[in-house]
Order: sequence, then C-alpha cells, then structure tokens
Amino acid sequence: MLNISNVIANELTLTIEQVDSVLALLEDGATIPFIARYRKEKTGGLDEEVLRTIQERYHYLHVLEERKQTILETIDDQGKLTSELKKRIELCTKLQELEDLYLPYKPKRKTRGTIAKAKGLAPLAQFILDNPDYKGNFDDKLAEFIDEEKEVRTNEDALQGAKDIIAEMMSDSADVRKAVREFVLERSIIRSEKVKEKKKDKKQKNDRKDVYQVYYDFQVDIKKIKPHQILAINRGEREKVLKVSLDFDTAPVLATIKSVYLPYRTSFFQEMLEEVIADSFSRLIYPSIEREVRGMLTENADEHATEVFATNLRQLLLQPPLGEKIIMGIDPGFISGSKVAVIDSTGKYLDGTTIYPHPPQNKKQEAVDAVIDLVHTYDVNIIAIGNGTASRETELMIADMIQEYTLSCKYMIVSEAGASVYSASKLAKEEFPDLEASMRGNISIARRVLDPLAELIKIDPKSIGVGLYQHDVNQKQLMEKLDQVVESCVNYVGVDVNTASAPLLTFVSGLNKRIAGNIIKHRDKIGRFTNRTQLMEVSGVGEKVFEQAAGFLKIPGSDNPFDNTFIHPESYGATNTLLDLLNVPKHRIKESAAGIDLTVNKKGIEQLAKEIGIGVPTLRDIIENLKKPGRDPREDLPKPILRSDVLKIEDLKEGMKLQGTVRNVTDFGAFVDIGVKESGLLHISQMADKFVKNPLDIVQVGDVIEVTIIGVDLERGRIALSRKN
Repeated sequence: MLNISNVIANELTLTIEQVDSVLALLEDGATIPFIARYRKEKTGGLDEEVLRTIQERYHYLHVLEERKQTILETIDDQGKLTSELKKRIELCTKLQELEDLYLPYKPKRKTRGTIAKAKGLAPLAQFILDNPDYKGNFDDKLAEFIDEEKEVRTNEDALQGAKDIIAEMMSDSADVRKAVREFVLERSIIRSEKVKEKKKDKKQKNDRKDVYQVYYDFQVDIKKIKPHQILAINRGEREKVLKVSLDFDTAPVLATIKSVYLPYRTSFFQEMLEEVIADSFSRLIYPSIEREVRGMLTENADEHATEVFATNLRQLLLQPPLGEKIIMGIDPGFISGSKVAVIDSTGKYLDGTTIYPHPPQNKKQEAVDAVIDLVHTYDVNIIAIGNGTASRETELMIADMIQEYTLSCKYMIVSEAGASVYSASKLAKEEFPDLEASMRGNISIARRVLDPLAELIKIDPKSIGVGLYQHDVNQKQLMEKLDQVVESCVNYVGVDVNTASAPLLTFVSGLNKRIAGNIIKHRDKIGRFTNRTQLMEVSGVGEKVFEQAAGFLKIPGSDNPFDNTFIHPESYGATNTLLDLLNVPKHRIKESAAGIDLTVNKKGIEQLAKEIGIGVPTLRDIIENLKKPGRDPREDLPKPILRSDVLKIEDLKEGMKLQGTVRNVTDFGAFVDIGVKESGLLHISQMADKFVKNPLDIVQVGDVIEVTIIGVDLERGRIALSRKN
C-alpha cells in the first residue's frame, strides 16, 4: 500500500518529517492558523496554503486506501485476484484509475454481455481473442456453442453473443478507458448550439435569456476552454437553452482502442473485431467517458471558480478598517424611503431615521435637513451609501449637500450585497431587537466601513457579491473553501475579545459557536477581560482550547502589553527573557523599537535565540510584535477612496484618467468603481502592456488603481477601462 507521507512529501517537494509533523499536529486537534503561526519550528515555516493542501491530500489518499482494501477483498472473494492485479491496485494514486481497475469485477446489471455469458458463450469470445492465426472452419467452431435450451439456436446467435462479450470486455479494460479518456481530453472540440425552440415555446422567446447568445454557435479546443465558459454552457444546458457536445475524429480513437487492447496487428477475425471495437466504443465506452470528461471539466471549473471567489473574498474581508470614525449608513430606496443610521467608532447604533428625498414623495429638502441634523449632532465623519436601488440619486443629493453646506465629512459608495440577508437574520434580530429589519441593513452598511471583516463574517459569503457563477459550482466544496478563508482572515487579523461579536469569535482558532457564546456571557458578567488568563474562567475553555485560541484573542488596555499582540502566552517567559537581555522595560516596548533592532542586529538573531532557548522563527515573530504591539495587519493596505463630489456617466469622455477601486475580479477582467453608479470593466486584454493569463496576477479586490476611459455606452450603462500606456 501507499506510504501517504511519502506521496505527499514528493508531490509538494517537502521532507517526510515536515509532513509527519503537520499530520501529527492535526491529529492532536491543532488548527491550521495555529500551526502556521505558532509551530513554525516543527513544520519548517509552512504557510496556511501548504498546510491545507497537506490536510486535503491526506484525506483524499486515506479514502483511496480504504477503497483499495474494499476492492481487494471483493475481488479476492470472487477468486479472481491475481498478483499482477493486486500490485496495480496497490500502486494506484487516483480514485478514477482504481475504479477503472475494479470495473470488470463490479457486480453488473443485466447487459447484452452478461446475457451472452449466461448462455455459455464466454469461451467462444476468449477463443476469438486468443487465436488470431486461426486457420480452421469457424462455422464448425460456432456450431459447438449452439444450445436450444439456452436460446442459442444458430451460428449467428453464437457469434453475436461472443461479440457482445468482447465489446463489454473492451469497455471494462482499465487501459482502454484510460487511453480513450486521454484521447478525448487531448483531441476533442467542445461545441454548443442553441436548442431549436418548439412552437409552444416560441411565445416565451423573450424569456430564453440572450445572455447565452455568444454560445449559440460556439466551439473551442477542449484544452483551451476557460472555466467560466464551462460553467456558462453547463448552465445553458441545464436551462435547455443550449445543446453541448464533444466532437472528434473517431478513426484515430478506434485505432487507439485496437492497439491498446489487442496484442497483435492482424487476425483471422480482423473485420469482426473492428466491428466490435466500433460497437464497444459507441455503445459502451464513449457514453461513459463523455460523462466522465464533462464531469472532470466541471470539477476543474468548480475548483477554479471557488479559488477566484475565495481570493476575492479574502481581499474584501481584509480591506482596511476606517476606525475611530463616526459613520452614517444610508440604505437608499424610492417608495419605502431611504433608511439612515449613525454608529459610533465601536459600531454602536446611535440614531436613525427614514428620509423620502426621491419619487414618489420627493421630500428632498426635508431629507437634507434630517441628514444635516444627524451630521452635526454626532460629528459624522463619513457617509456610507449603499450601491443598490436609488444609490445614484442619493449620491447626487449627498454630494450637493456637502458642497452647499460646506460640510467636513466625506462620502463613499459601499456594496450592500448581503445587507438584506443580514437584516432578516436571527443574529440581526438579537443585535437590534427593537429595530425593524429594513433599519438593520443600513447599520450593516455603515459597519462595513468601520470594520469590513467584523461585519461581513455575519453574512453568508455567497451573498457578498464577489463570486463567479457561485450558484453553479459544487456548493459543499464552495462553503468549505469560504469557511477556510473566513477562518484564515479572522486569525490573521486577530480579535479584540472585549468588542468582538459571537460570530467573529466563532472563527477564532480553537473556538466554536458554543464557546464563543460563553465568552460573550462571561464578558457581560465581569464587564471586560483585563488579561488573557481570565479566558480560562470561561465555560468550555480548557488547556487545549486556550492553547489554540489565546494568541489570536487580543486585549487592548491589559496590564500585560503582550496580551495585545500575537505573542502566545506560552512564549511570555521567553519574551521577558528577551526584554531583560535587551534592557527594555515591559511598559516601554512601544518606544523601544529602534533599540530592539539595534541590539538584535548587534548580537545576531541565531545567538539570541540560542541564549533564550527558543527557535529563530518564534523569536522573529516575538520581535516583530514587540516593535508594533496592537498592530492591525490591514493597516498597510490602501484605504478606500472617499469623495465629496459626484461624477456622472455622462461626464465621462474617452481618454479621461481616473482613480478607482477594484470591486470584483473574474476570469475575463475586473470591475472597477470609478465613482459613478455603474462599475467599469477592465477587460483582461486591457490590464497591461503584456499578455495577462490571470487577472488576479495584476489586480485584486480593494486595489486602488488608475484607469483610462476607452469607451462609454450610455444606452446600456457600460464603461470600458484600460491600464495600457
């Protein structure tokens, strides 16, 4: 059987010791974020991505090994397990190859081949395969198998039964299936065309969505088809708008089957065998292989789309917070009005109202007065406007108001994707039991500016609006990946245990929903946590949970400044020893960054680590945290663009250069917010003065970039952008 650690080490170019250490830590209940940050000496400094790959490959190979055991036992019970077959099964590294080997021994439903075998024709089939140089009278041979009781009445009956058996044997051959699969994956063309409408469907022609128009007469080499194209034609096929097929020349694939399955070039039964090969391919092999290939393409497209979504989500969640600000959130609307809410710098709801500046009420001045009153009353710094219905009209009103009344606040447009999902959720009701659902959405919009991560983790990631065909991909796989991203982001940033919500705490390493709730209850009971040790008083927090979680839970204002860093409590002793060696008092670490660097450089990091008795990676992390205690890693990212005036799509001219914020990245380009209601498309072909294979290599969600307007379609509200010189 496979040595799983060896296989993973070879695949990822790691040492077996690294893989074994990671697997042991995972087996012991350690989380990926904890291992990545606090067990660098054991893993050789592997990052989260590699750690997750090890975890995923171990799970896959473990399932593979279990499946091998089941298959080996099944074949052995049939008395058909040869030493050669056993070896091939044991050396398999892919489930698909394993299932191909098992196929001939798998219990079958009633087929033409099994019926022929029941009639005693298997020896005839084997005779045909084993005797290419046959010189006798074949009719006489066929006559030997005539049996009235078994309904083999003529030579033709016997021959047809033998052919059916051989066709099935070819179809069951692992080598044949592998060769055909590789042929189709290498040499086929994917075609899609519009399904012909029945008369009764023509009335619904307008409902057939011209979004698929590009695929009405579409073909591409299978090796060149892009993931978003696969997902699009799959959806069109499901909606019965498109018909999809794989096209290729059948002659070469039939020749491939012959060369793989038959060990000789010519045979007395040549013509008959070629007929059997064609029948086996069209009736048995290809329908199955086509499903497999389409499934593989979809699986790869799913994986790619999930990765794109995950990358976009990570960038969105890690947008820098605009803390220490008083923020007004506006959820624009027409008939039901625009909801307004003001929150303080901790996210606490202060005040709110509903205004009706737009049709049909048109109470614009009354709305302006209400907003100005809130701005002055609470010293609002930023007005966050949701980008949905009436966003454009609300932006115009706010921009005019800031100019006319010379207000010092700025405004920004905020994606309101998922706000309605949050406002109707159980969590929102618990947070704001006295507010109606429509008023909770604008609080969410405001909080997304204050701290995007803390607010957006309350919402189903699929509703945040940074995906690519997110409803078409494997939903279980998508949710697992997105949960990993959220967990990674929360632990990368760290959590203030005295202000964090229960949903935010749930994603902290080692915690779960129950323990997060217990932390909130204990916090309410004692007022606030003053040191990390108090976490041990929380119900459900034992030594293991404390080990996994403590380093990610920060306590600003603690008597111990280490509690507001990523320094783990297990390293507090080593940190105190370091400070003694550096002659730096604990309460002066903030002012001592330059001195720490000077002393460390003078002594040498390896020597210092040796004196303290810890590993170099841990020492580097301790020093980094001492130099910037309480640092938020999101601080280094570009801040969002704040505006005080408005730009209309009618103002845009070709050649204009503008700054914009990347809102979403897809396979074909990026959507950029340049300050008008409609995001502009920066197509992949316009991203750089060189060939761009992957847009994510050039831009990411949240990037602030300079773009040039190269096209404006007022009628369709489309804006084309470029970054080329």
